[in-house]
Amino acid sequence: MRLDKHLHQCLGISRSQASLLLRAGRITVNGTIAKSGSLHVNEQDVILLDDNNLQAPGENLYYFMLHKPQGYVCANADANHPSITQLFDLPRADELHAAGRLDVDTTGLVLVTNDGQWSHRVTSPRKQCEKIYRVWLAEPISDDTSKQFAKGILLRSETQPTRPAQLEIVTPREVLLTIHEGKYHQVKRMFAAVGNHVERLHREQIGALVLDANLPEGDFRALTAKEISLF
Repeated sequence: MRLDKHLHQCLGISRSQASLLLRAGRITVNGTIAKSGSLHVNEQDVILLDDNNLQAPGENLYYFMLHKPQGYVCANADANHPSITQLFDLPRADELHAAGRLDVDTTGLVLVTNDGQWSHRVTSPRKQCEKIYRVWLAEPISDDTSKQFAKGILLRSETQPTRPAQLEIVTPREVLLTIHEGKYHQVKRMFAAVGNHVERLHREQIGALVLDANLPEGDFRALTAKEISLF
């Protein structure tokens, strides 16, 4: 099968969209960056998008909610920290990937799957899927921070401000922040831009899916059919 056809089956994207991913160097086949959609691949090949395994619909697909602890990375391999896949005592756990990553020191809700198309729907910027974080700050929140976040914050090294975000103040040093995108270290950078520092960060919700209050840190459970259909 051609690689661009495989990408279409996994991600539901067009051949031209597949070409964009290939030209950006985001697709690897057996550890080598693939540049051509005409490359022929088979079921033995390991095909990754940004280190996430791509599996075509019709194969055994898995969907999990993980309560991520500190100290684990959402990548499948890291020289300094264990991967979240090590928390899954399951056959072929190394084929799972996070549908939206958290930093190594951030806790909370992570969606884990081997379904590349579903993962793409969760993380696609077009979906503007909201994420809700509980944030503990080093300094009391300023009175005008909510208005600043609602207008959008221009982060360092960025040319466009963030999308409008909603801030709910719980205590002077604890807030709930809702964002609709997923820039690199976005929450920490937003508070740094207004002169504060994030001491602890916990993701509580992705879209309409809320972290199960009965799920201990470090544990996971399968998503229900209704939860899977939310994305």
